[in-house]
Amino acid sequence: FEGDPSRSLIYRDVSTGIIPSGIEYYLPLYFDHTETLFDYLPANTLVLGLESIDDAAKTFATEVAHRYEQRRHDIERPILPPEHLFLNLEELKQRFDKLPNGVLRQMEWPDVESVSHLNFATAMPPDLRMGNRGETGIGVVKAFVENFEGRVLFAAETEGRREVLKDMLRDANIHPTQFASWEDFLASKSRHGMAIAPLEEGLLCIDPPIAVIAEPQLFGERVQQRRRRRAANRDNDAIVRNLTELHIGAPVVHEDHGVGRYQGLQKLAVGGIEAEFLTIEYAGGDKLYVPVASLHLVSRYTGSSPEGAPLHRLGTDQWEKARRKAAEQVRDVAAELLEIYARREASRGHALHLQRDEYNKFADAFQFEETPDQLTAIEAVLHDLERERPMDRVVCGDVGFGKTEVAMRAAFIAVNGGKQVAVLVPTTLLAQQHYQNFSDRFADWPVRVEVLSRFRSKKEQDQTLKGLKDGVIDIVIGTHKLLQNDIAYKNLGLVIVDEEHRFGVRQKEKFKTICANVHLLALTATPIPRTLNMALASLRDLSIIATPPAHRLAVKTFVSQWDKNLIKEACQREIKRGGQVYVLHNDVDTIEKTARELAALVPEAKVEFAHGQMRERDLEQVMLDFYHRRFNLLVCTTIIESGIDVPTANTIIINRADKLGLAQLHQLRGRVGRSHHRAYAYLIVPPKGAMTPDAVKRLEAIESLEDLGAGFMLATHDLEIRGAGELLGEGQSGQIQEVGFTLYTELLQRAVKALRSGRHPELDRPLDHGAEIELHIAALIPDSYLPDVHTRLTLYKRIASAADEGELRDLQVEMIDRFSLLPDPIKNLFEVTRLKLIANPLGVRKIEMSAKGGRLLFNAQPAVDPSKIIKLIQSQPKVYKLDGPDKLRYSGELPNAETRIKAVDAILSALSPPLRGKT
Repeated sequence: FEGDPSRSLIYRDVSTGIIPSGIEYYLPLYFDHTETLFDYLPANTLVLGLESIDDAAKTFATEVAHRYEQRRHDIERPILPPEHLFLNLEELKQRFDKLPNGVLRQMEWPDVESVSHLNFATAMPPDLRMGNRGETGIGVVKAFVENFEGRVLFAAETEGRREVLKDMLRDANIHPTQFASWEDFLASKSRHGMAIAPLEEGLLCIDPPIAVIAEPQLFGERVQQRRRRRAANRDNDAIVRNLTELHIGAPVVHEDHGVGRYQGLQKLAVGGIEAEFLTIEYAGGDKLYVPVASLHLVSRYTGSSPEGAPLHRLGTDQWEKARRKAAEQVRDVAAELLEIYARREASRGHALHLQRDEYNKFADAFQFEETPDQLTAIEAVLHDLERERPMDRVVCGDVGFGKTEVAMRAAFIAVNGGKQVAVLVPTTLLAQQHYQNFSDRFADWPVRVEVLSRFRSKKEQDQTLKGLKDGVIDIVIGTHKLLQNDIAYKNLGLVIVDEEHRFGVRQKEKFKTICANVHLLALTATPIPRTLNMALASLRDLSIIATPPAHRLAVKTFVSQWDKNLIKEACQREIKRGGQVYVLHNDVDTIEKTARELAALVPEAKVEFAHGQMRERDLEQVMLDFYHRRFNLLVCTTIIESGIDVPTANTIIINRADKLGLAQLHQLRGRVGRSHHRAYAYLIVPPKGAMTPDAVKRLEAIESLEDLGAGFMLATHDLEIRGAGELLGEGQSGQIQEVGFTLYTELLQRAVKALRSGRHPELDRPLDHGAEIELHIAALIPDSYLPDVHTRLTLYKRIASAADEGELRDLQVEMIDRFSLLPDPIKNLFEVTRLKLIANPLGVRKIEMSAKGGRLLFNAQPAVDPSKIIKLIQSQPKVYKLDGPDKLRYSGELPNAETRIKAVDAILSALSPPLRGKT
């Protein structure tokens, strides 16, 4: 407030009290009135704690004071004193004294008159752990049930778990009656019951004697999260943001002029009208100014490192030669692709008949609402399965976006059609999780699901192999063991490969060889460049699930050097909100030492460690204990990359992140943020000078792409960092590096299309870029409307690349919603783009209009009825006349933007077929 600096307010992070950098002056905070949580609580609110409120408040105040002392001298991130943020102990006590409150204790309260107390007749639930499959310790459960004098209710977590638990108890001669609810059990006289209830802990009542035995007491398994998802709208820019994150000097490709370096957006006056251009600098310092309406001709250069990008010279045939060489190679590649296509089309698999009634029942059991992208992917898979040609589809979607459900729908159709399904996963832990999920999902269907991994005994594995050969097993889930030569299937129809990027080319090809003519479905969060190449070239079908689940938040990512205070604070914050922490330390030799150091650094944490060299049972038990929150800080190696989902783990600290690949970092970051809580990833790295240039780029890429659904974008970044590579060969392709991956792929698609239709591919002919429209009016996004250059660039690209008038209308609505009503220059930009969309199918090459009229230039073979042009000239000879075989001149007064747009619209309407809809 001017004149009273003591009452000035400054921005601060409410959760930390930290003042963001960039504030020039730091002034004290004074508030006439500060609202607290107590101001919103009803007067009779009951406050319960596991310790006394005074003790809890003192502990918190001590921690806050300690943190303030640690951080108070930090000049870069000054921190506010605790008294400016929190109530003091005396104020807090006064507020709590006005509310009824109590303390919960897991012991009997001493019988003293001064304390109001109530003792419940309960005891600690017994530990009845049976091990993972119940093969050990079943006698403990049997002994407890036989010796307990009261009634016992077993609580299964899901329908699938209920069936598994019933089988195990049957071995102990325990046959519980099935109940729909706890109330039904109490109302009955049954001694042993079973109901579905995802409980974390059991209960032992002494009077009346009732024991509720929850699954975590028996063995650690996944508690399924039940939450509804709503369909979310796809952000048009979420999948491929071609020109965002461009920085000055980054290489770009203009389809007509070659590779240059981006030099930003620049305003120029052309004919007295201000317009905005994208500036590209070429070899020799020559510059090309690209009108924003032609941004669809410009793409980011992908093919080698930015420093190694070839720069072409304007006004020479250098770019044409490079394109010609690329075109020659593209013809050969296209022919090879067509041969693969032909073999694939000629191969005959088994068309699976979709029984809609049964499929709909299975689909209705999905407890979430499918996202739009998920539904699209499911429909594409169903369509593939109904064809005789074997499916080869890649489903790319970020972690937790619903790829597994797509696989389950496909598996249901295959099994329903009498075929077996094999699910190949990279790790044993993931195999166990998929086994659990598939068992739950197929619990109400006559489908037998088995798992083949090192967690199973030799006897169990042999039984599974026999079941596959005999055809009694419908779905098998396994690791690399599924690639063994001694595995025989009776009637394999579908292969699902999860986490495809974790398998080598030879492993996947071997599986294809073993299982020829079967449907193949690959799931991946980050497709590797070769897979991306093949999918983009249409060699494999690609489905992208980019719509995030509702309420999902992006993982906040920080790159930092090792700082004990930062690590301690990150762990404490997560633990204080009841969460759990992953600390990734990818060195088995020093992992125990690191765990001890973290236990000393964060004494309130319960610390365990896990790595791949541990005994299988020990490793599995540690991971399941972590899931069931028996400890809250796990020091681990990259073994968690494909582990069980832990919704309460929402902070991950990755030590020496510079040593990990981009796909790995993205996958590891996906271990957190699996619920509606904000998650944090800390990438700990050495000083910049000690890292390789590629490592620096990887870290910059993953830090910049925090958005949900970034997996596809990360794959394209990986493509840039590692180089595109040949689509069919192992080596690097000089031609891809010369012209860039985008243009190379476009040339390839043109060649394939031409050869398929029996034509010779004319790749030397310039690409048809559509009509060029010049109305000499201001058509741009003003700085005053949208100051951010990158956002303007993105919107220019989206407007120029719009496929139809409907997409343009949606963009207009979006811009008005985001930035306010459109000024005239933006309206003109949309109108010019709309006219271009109308002119393109007519074969119009160029439209020019100014104050006294203008002209239309046609292609060599326009799609216009000549009689329409003749009719125009005959009806208005003073306005229209032909100027040569390819020009139509227009004469008339067109003083402003509105009249020029109307004139062009009228001409195009007169030349268009009568069925063209106009908005």
